[in-house]
Amino acid sequence: MTNDKTDTFLITAVESYLTYISTIRQLSSHTQSNYRKDLSLFLQYCDTINITHCRDVTPNHVRQYVAQQHRQGKSGKTLQRHLSSIRGLMGYLLKNNVISTNPGSGIAAPKSQRKLPHTLDADQTAQLLDLPDASHDSVDTLSIRDKAILELFYSSGLRLSELTHLNTDSYSCADRTVRVVGKGNKERVVPVGKEAINALELWRTLRPLFVKDTSNNALFLSKNGTRLKQRSIQQRLKNWGIKQGTDRPVHPHMLRHSFASHLLESSGDLRAVQELLGHSDISTTQIYTHLDFQHLAQVYDNSHPRAKKKT
Repeated sequence: MTNDKTDTFLITAVESYLTYISTIRQLSSHTQSNYRKDLSLFLQYCDTINITHCRDVTPNHVRQYVAQQHRQGKSGKTLQRHLSSIRGLMGYLLKNNVISTNPGSGIAAPKSQRKLPHTLDADQTAQLLDLPDASHDSVDTLSIRDKAILELFYSSGLRLSELTHLNTDSYSCADRTVRVVGKGNKERVVPVGKEAINALELWRTLRPLFVKDTSNNALFLSKNGTRLKQRSIQQRLKNWGIKQGTDRPVHPHMLRHSFASHLLESSGDLRAVQELLGHSDISTTQIYTHLDFQHLAQVYDNSHPRAKKKT
C-alpha cells in the first residue's frame, strides 16, 4: 500500500506513462500488462524507502531494487524487463522535463543462462504437418482449417498473435505473401510456401461455411463464426501433436522456432532470417545460430572417427 504523497507524484506519473505506451507507442496489451505489474512493484519498493517523487529516484535506488528482485528469485530476463519498464518511465519523464536525468540508464540486469528454444527437426515437422487432406472421406472442415494454420506457422514463421490478427486481405495468393503486424505495431510482408498456399486456398473455399457476420473479415474463424482466439489455436495444435505422434508438446512458437532454425541451417543468412521473423535486434535472432551449432556438433560427435567413444 502506498502513502498519499506517493499517490500524488509517482502513481500519477506511472499512469500517464502507461497511457502513453498504449495510445502513442501502441505497445501490445501483453507488454502493457507486464509494464504495469513491473512498475507497480517498483512503486511498492519506493514506498518502503520513503521516496515520494520521481526526482528522488537515483541510480543506486534502481540497483538496489533490481538486487532485491534478484534475491527473490527473478530471472535475468525478467529483471531486464523490469529495468526496461523503469528506463521507459524515466525516459518519458525526462522528455517531459519532470526529471533531469534517467536513473535507469547504464544499469544492467544479472545475466541468466539463455535457454535454447525447442524445435522439431525436418522429419518431425513433416510428420506433424501430414494431416488428412480433403481426399479422405473422414476429414472435417476444422481439420482443413487447422492444416492451413499449421502450414502457415511453419511456412512463414509467424507469432501466434500475428496469425490470430490476420484478415482475409492480409494474405495474397497472387503475390504468395502474407502481411502481418508484429511487435511495436510494425508491419512486414513475408513469403508463403507452396504447401501453405495449397492449404490456405482450400480453407478459403470452406471459410464461407463458417461466416455468421459478413463484417467479420478474420482469415481464420471458429466454428461459431468468430475470430479464432489464441487459446483455441494453442489447444488445437497441442491435440494435433498428440494425434500425429510428435514426441513433445507442440505449440505455435515451436513451429516459429523450427522455421527459423531450418532456414538458417540451409541458408546461413542471419540477416534474412531476422527480417522474416520481424526481430528488431539481430541478437535475438542469433539464438538460432546456437541451435545450428548444436546440430553440427551432434553430427561431428556421431561421425568423426576421433570423436566416437570406444566401446
